[in-house]
Amino acid sequence: MMSAKPISIRVIMREKQTKNKIVRRPLDGILLLDKPMDVTSNRILQHVRRLFQAEKAGHSGTLDPMATGLLPIAFGEATKFSSQLLDSHKSYEFICALGERTSTGDKEGEVIETQAIPPLSESLLTDALSALTGDILQTPPMVSALHHNGKRLYELAREGIEVPRAPRPVTILSLEMIGFDDHSFHAKVTCSKGTYVRVLAEDIAAKLGTLGHLTMLRRTAIYPFMTPTMVTLETLETADSLEALDRLLLPIDSALIDLPKWEFTEDESARVLHGQRIRVETELTEPLYRLYDHNQQFLGVGAPNTPFSIGAKRIIQRRE
Repeated sequence: MMSAKPISIRVIMREKQTKNKIVRRPLDGILLLDKPMDVTSNRILQHVRRLFQAEKAGHSGTLDPMATGLLPIAFGEATKFSSQLLDSHKSYEFICALGERTSTGDKEGEVIETQAIPPLSESLLTDALSALTGDILQTPPMVSALHHNGKRLYELAREGIEVPRAPRPVTILSLEMIGFDDHSFHAKVTCSKGTYVRVLAEDIAAKLGTLGHLTMLRRTAIYPFMTPTMVTLETLETADSLEALDRLLLPIDSALIDLPKWEFTEDESARVLHGQRIRVETELTEPLYRLYDHNQQFLGVGAPNTPFSIGAKRIIQRRE
């Protein structure tokens, strides 16, 4: 596995210190960024936004600073559909070191407990992974962004406070071993929204009869981007023009390909853009649809008002 090139913190600090105001521009599209290690998702988002000189940008799914991999960044009108990616299932590769539990569940925390590691075998690991595949309950870690009495759990954790957390249902669609040695294992998982891979690693370690914590975490896919071609930060920083950067963007509707497509005539397109409902001949059986005009231009997302009428739910602003 190739390691991500560390972000240039000096570049970021230089941007923060400059007195020259960056001229922002309207920009729509999705960037599949390969997030580097040791930087927060928000920090990398702001850095990428400056490189593109974009008026508006947001990311779809936070990665921890130690994590690398797929971080979709939505620009402009694409931010209206970020929730589609946030709610999608995701895939990760991870390495879990055995025999030690840390305060954060990963290598960034302090070791707070140790335990002997039993002899490992492929069958033992396979059984542990199988036991945690499907619909399971997970207890969120204290180093999460969930709220408790108005404060984030990670804020309480920094103060040394631990509070009870109710287990939550998540779905592990697939969980497979890549390799192992005497003191760690390497696995890949595809899971539902809300799954904490650090907790999953700890639970696998418990099934093996020991403790564990993450030493590597890489997001490899977010549905529908299951075999994504990711763009590295180095590629962005060495681009010779804004046009070169723009060519790296995917269209807005690339994040919505799982939704069925609905096309309107010229008259219907004008009406739906003005908030009118459109009567259709075919029964509508899905909750959401991708909407296109007669020229195959993406309009946004619509929803049935009745089984035989559809209206706009979220329309994008057309750029002239």
